[in-house]
Amino acid sequence: MIKRNFTIVSIVFIPFSVAFAQIPGLAPQKSWDLSGYVKYMATYTAPTNADNSLDHLVHQRFNFEYRFDNGFSFNAGMRNRALMGDSLDIPGYGKFVSFDPGYWDLSRNVSESDSLIVNAQFDRLYLDWRGEEWRARAGRFRVNWAMNTVWNPNDLFNAYSIYDFDYEERAGSDALLIGKKLGFADGVEVVASPNEESELNSYSARYYGNYQGWDYQLLGGKSLTDNVIGAGFATDVSGAGVRGELTWFDPREETYKGVKQQATTVASLETDYSFGGQRSWLARAAWLYINDPIDIGNARAYLSLPLNAKTLSFTKNTAYVDVSFDATPLNRLTVSGSLYQDDSYFLGITNSYSMADNWQLLAVIQRFDGSSNSLFGEDPATLFYANIKWSF
Repeated sequence: MIKRNFTIVSIVFIPFSVAFAQIPGLAPQKSWDLSGYVKYMATYTAPTNADNSLDHLVHQRFNFEYRFDNGFSFNAGMRNRALMGDSLDIPGYGKFVSFDPGYWDLSRNVSESDSLIVNAQFDRLYLDWRGEEWRARAGRFRVNWAMNTVWNPNDLFNAYSIYDFDYEERAGSDALLIGKKLGFADGVEVVASPNEESELNSYSARYYGNYQGWDYQLLGGKSLTDNVIGAGFATDVSGAGVRGELTWFDPREETYKGVKQQATTVASLETDYSFGGQRSWLARAAWLYINDPIDIGNARAYLSLPLNAKTLSFTKNTAYVDVSFDATPLNRLTVSGSLYQDDSYFLGITNSYSMADNWQLLAVIQRFDGSSNSLFGEDPATLFYANIKWSF
């Protein structure tokens, strides 16, 4: 099937005019909002076994919402990126930048040369309706079924990499969602997401609720090539947040495109604790288990792999920990690390500094390494990021 395509040239938002009865001293509420940001990031990559490289990214984003009077709202989110640097020499890099995993191809390289790639993409484009008990949403949006904050086995539609700090909005799915409230904290949601290949269509239902301070959810359906059932919870124990997710994937066919399919169980448990105080210390730890992890060739392939809830790691057991605190009232420092069962490890340091109300400076160091026989150890590298952001 040929992918559905849209040509992105420009976008102009024209708010609808709405008449309000003017009340002296009271301004009418706006029916629309437009926000976004512009940021620049430099990336210096220093691999142990290859030449160093330097890349530049200018990233601009629009977020638009228009609210009608009948419970409907329209949302559009567009990201525009200009990429320059040594990565453009990688064969097929332009296709990688413009890749859109959705049913509709809403990504375009509007300019592509040996020295510059300019990409425009809609990652949010949906119509939403909310009533007293029912809600519906259709288009491209994020289906957020996560209980955890690090690894999310219950996130059947929008899994993401824990190392991708520069895309805070996360990708969306082309889907239809229908939900109904069943009580103060209880409800049910059904989501259907089509795929270019009909055998990869996904549809799932979730029931969520709260019992004596425990948030919980049960879910089931079909995710890509698998039937799935799962559960998650979140609660507080002696001041510490405790969360967990479990999902079982059962293949519908023995093989898919010649690759044998295996039943897979993915589970994650995490906790965090805020020590408070002047520095606002926060510690977090997580564990991930995959009984049948993917077989991946090298670190670069894994780090660029489009993830799903089955491919959150490449080893059976993975551990994660981070500690963050305010070095000054305007400066927050986070130190994180993850350890894989094959003796690969990741270390990260993030320093976020608030320069002004709408200006932020971010510096990040990431180290991927391990024993000589480990995935990261075969191709160790250190990455340095410098990011400045202006929001509007």
